[in-house]
Amino acid sequence: MSGRAQLMWDDAVTGYDFGDSHPMDPVRLALTMGLVRAFGLDGAVDVRAAKATGDSTLRLVHRADYVAAVRAASADPRSADQAYGLGTVDDPAFSGMHEASALIAGLSVGAAEAVWRGETAHAVNFTGGLHHAMPGGAAGFCIYNDPALAIARLLELGAERVAYVDVDVHHGDGVQAAFWEDPRVLTVSVHEHPRTLFPQTGWPEETGSGAGEGGAVNVALPAGTGDAGWLRAFHAVVPELIADFRPQVLVTQHGADTHFEDPLAHLAVSLDAQRAVMASCHDLAHEYVEGGRWVALGGGGYAVVDVVPRSWTHLVGIAAHAPVDPESVIPASWRDEVYARTRQLGPARMTDGRTPSWQPWDAGYDPADRLDQAVLATRRAAFPLRGLLA
Repeated sequence: MSGRAQLMWDDAVTGYDFGDSHPMDPVRLALTMGLVRAFGLDGAVDVRAAKATGDSTLRLVHRADYVAAVRAASADPRSADQAYGLGTVDDPAFSGMHEASALIAGLSVGAAEAVWRGETAHAVNFTGGLHHAMPGGAAGFCIYNDPALAIARLLELGAERVAYVDVDVHHGDGVQAAFWEDPRVLTVSVHEHPRTLFPQTGWPEETGSGAGEGGAVNVALPAGTGDAGWLRAFHAVVPELIADFRPQVLVTQHGADTHFEDPLAHLAVSLDAQRAVMASCHDLAHEYVEGGRWVALGGGGYAVVDVVPRSWTHLVGIAAHAPVDPESVIPASWRDEVYARTRQLGPARMTDGRTPSWQPWDAGYDPADRLDQAVLATRRAAFPLRGLLA
């Protein structure tokens, strides 16, 4: 395999734009790529474009009538059919919606193809991770479900075991739904508890069905969970599952909305903890995945200046085997770009000043602790179905 990671990018992704008042501001994508360039990481990876996903690939996950509805709304936003989740407050229709959404999906599919074919061990598409879209409808700012499409394409190419790990603050419901009965795919989602956050799914008892029973694993964390609890939960569940499943490809989703500054959720995770989980996913790929095959995606994240660009720049650096030192001072050129685009002042360093640590699960747990109760609920619901001890 190539020694260089691939970074999927096309300037046209910023056309995925729900409008000025919508929290998913495409400036977060432009600023992330700007920060990647400011740190010279575009020289440490192969920056690649890809074709927009065609209808035949879209139909690996999405119904033909839904794709037709997206095309129609894209051509005439006023005609958007809300029965498909289009033209709603969360998913307003906009001109070119199909083209922008298919492009983002195409970048994720292209990343998966490159990794599967041995062109590279690691591929990143931080513009992707749109994990809420369902086979027949848009949801949660997501039109096409690019993680599910990337996984479906891997299966089409012959993969027999694909693991998907989602650490967005919201449950990865659309990806789970796409592979609910498919034993070839293991989906693991670590998210805020559905009692307090959209999409109100991702309970520990959701474990898949039929041949896919035990193929869905959900860790529902109490609102307010910070670095120590978030990292403890991740390490209490994810590594053991990946070690047991031994996937041929690891696909991970790194929504930055777990951060304590994010305006749409209620976890209290730092940039430094997010970076630690990215590094752990990279390590898991090298330890348990054939050829270290790793596809890393973005996701949610609505602190579009202070958090998202720094978080995903760390992701690119880790995938490139050129990690950015958290103590690094952010180049003034990028901060000037931030001000020019947003009239906000950008952050000064690549850290929140935290030193993340956690207590390992095998050291024991406290049955009265809400975080430990959440982890134990997951292990008791899902682990025995996979032949693992709860």
